[in-house]
Amino acid sequence: MKALLVTGGAGFIGSNFVHFWQARHPGHTLVVLDALTYAGNRHNLQACQGRAGFHFVHGSINDQPLVEQLLTQYGIDTVVHFAAESHVDRSIYGPDAFIETNVLGTHTLLKAARKVWSEQGGFDGKRFHHVSTDEVYGTLGPGDPAFCETTPYAPNSPYAASKACSDHLVRAYHHTYGLPVTTSNCSNNYGPYQFPEKLLPLCLLNILQGKPLPLYGNGLQIRDWLHVDDHNRGIALILDRGALGDTYNIGGNNEWTNLDTVKLLCRTADAAFAADPSLARRFPESPCSRGLEAASLITFVKDRPGHDTRYAIDAGKLTRELGYTPAHSFAEGLAATVAWYLAHEPWWRGIQDQSYRH
Repeated sequence: MKALLVTGGAGFIGSNFVHFWQARHPGHTLVVLDALTYAGNRHNLQACQGRAGFHFVHGSINDQPLVEQLLTQYGIDTVVHFAAESHVDRSIYGPDAFIETNVLGTHTLLKAARKVWSEQGGFDGKRFHHVSTDEVYGTLGPGDPAFCETTPYAPNSPYAASKACSDHLVRAYHHTYGLPVTTSNCSNNYGPYQFPEKLLPLCLLNILQGKPLPLYGNGLQIRDWLHVDDHNRGIALILDRGALGDTYNIGGNNEWTNLDTVKLLCRTADAAFAADPSLARRFPESPCSRGLEAASLITFVKDRPGHDTRYAIDAGKLTRELGYTPAHSFAEGLAATVAWYLAHEPWWRGIQDQSYRH
């Protein structure tokens, strides 16, 4: 039985990983460390409260004494590091927090793991898994091959640069100190519990409330969409059989322009309203409640600085070596995501009125 420390486990991907892991490994010790910044939400973990082996700690990954205490107190042998500032727009206007969390915070975790595990007799049976992003690779042209693990790093935003730096630190701690690390770089995630500043939940909630669906520039930027459960299945495979010191890309083999992605979301919302008349009463501001198409809300806005044109992940290494394949089609996964948000209105209303912070 593993004992996990999951950093950032009250955020979007981290909380989904916690639910994923506990469903498959009931009773395992799982400690969530989360600073509960704006994107951290205790409600994401409500179903875990009271489960055997689950512990939540409100604290920062920059607090090395606290991290060392948790590693020792709970006998942690596996760190799964999700904690990060992750919104590109925020990094453009406030990059300092990204350096503090993504770079210095990752370094603090690495120092703590190295110190405690060394004092406990060595690194055998230990694992530090670092969760990163495809944005470290920069941008692709229309005909360029997808990012692979050997693609040179070329980050174009403060967010991407901070994650690239953290990736290098993780690699350095393996090659210099022998720390047993693995790294995964994923494409754009979607699914339950995603904070509504990101494209899909933002546009879905705007559809429900009759607000514009803002698309940067011409909306033709391409992203590779990955359901969060597929992402977490990939991480679990890496934790189980991934080679120490290695990097694995996790993608959905699912490239869409932002415009086509939002149009698919609109059609999915239209279908949901057509199938359930009660939605028109719950969301009277939505054009779907008046028989109009959600796509009528699409609005093009000024492009953001340094906007990457295309991301695409080649997950062939993870498939060949560990047997990974995405299980969700985009249409099916997006329909399930829309259904989740419709069924969890109090969750996203709490974010909109800020009551989730209390």
